[in-house]
Amino acid sequence: MSQQLSVIGTGVIGNGWIARALAQGWDVIAFDPAPEAEVRTREFVANAWHSLTRAGLAEGASPERLTFVDSLEAAVEGADLIQENVPERLELKREILADIDAVAAPEAIIGSSTSGFKPSDLQQDCTNIPGRVIVAHPFNPVYLLPLVELVGGEATTMTAHIECAQSLYQALAMRPLVVRREIEGHIADRLMEALWREALHLVNDGVATTEEIDAAVVYGCGLRWSLMGTFLTFHLAGGDAGMRHMLEQFGPALKLPWTKLEAPELTDELIDKVVEGCEFQAADRPVAELDRRRDDFLVELLGLVQKYWPEAEGLEGRI
Repeated sequence: MSQQLSVIGTGVIGNGWIARALAQGWDVIAFDPAPEAEVRTREFVANAWHSLTRAGLAEGASPERLTFVDSLEAAVEGADLIQENVPERLELKREILADIDAVAAPEAIIGSSTSGFKPSDLQQDCTNIPGRVIVAHPFNPVYLLPLVELVGGEATTMTAHIECAQSLYQALAMRPLVVRREIEGHIADRLMEALWREALHLVNDGVATTEEIDAAVVYGCGLRWSLMGTFLTFHLAGGDAGMRHMLEQFGPALKLPWTKLEAPELTDELIDKVVEGCEFQAADRPVAELDRRRDDFLVELLGLVQKYWPEAEGLEGRI
């Protein structure tokens, strides 16, 4: 029996979920009251299908397994997994999640794609089964990047809810990372935001352009991080003695005022610098073209990661 993903909200992230589920042979039911939502989604899936085909489609995978409906109630009927992707406004998310919780089948898991809110805050207005409302935060492009952060809230007292969620997201060929304790921004976004804040300071202070900063990541730390992450990379920096020697040697330097923890004020001047820099890098290429270039690269890169860490079937593996 095929599994069904219900997607509420079809922006970039919602459409990413749709493309991933279709590629894994799931049925997808989508709801979004925005005009032309279905047209935009089908165009999105068509553009992503090239890369998904290269990455490998599951048996039964087809864009034809997508159905749009005209109500939230119709969207969640029969769903194994429901993914909420409405705009990042807490009041709106709480309202929509409460509506979903009220009409979804008891066994359905409800995941929110929120990048910042804690699940306990999202569960507040849910009166049916609030514990099955969790954070399930993916990364763009959702249809290729496998990480999904799973976070339970105060009402998530049953381990079965998280275990069921893990199983469902694994069936979507994802790598679930269960966050031990809820915190704003979860894990990965907090790490990315730290780098982002520092990058904005470097642009604002005239130290580097957006292109130069991106080059520093692409040709430096980014290459290492794509295989080993932060800690294992620094473990190697310590030589044969590993992390202990690295911390003894370079740890004191962490106290030096090299970095700026707070983000700079987004003045008009800084915004112009960032926008102009990014437009120069894009070189008038449309976003769809850049998306395809990024996706082709990620397909090959994911193959390399799997080649060098074939035993890492999940995040509990030795990555």
